[in-house]
Amino acid sequence: MGCGCSCGGEDARLFLTKEEKISRLKAYKETLEQEARGVSEKIKDLEKAK
Repeated sequence: MGCGCSCGGEDARLFLTKEEKISRLKAYKETLEQEARGVSEKIKDLEKAK
């Protein structure tokens, strides 16, 4: 069970392999790109509603 914050909980590892770091960074990048696409869609929707 985690501690309730977004730190990863009590079982979060401190030392990751290079491959794990790369994998997590790629996943994070994809999440950011999806968020950016969502923001762009929202802007378009709001501009149409003018």
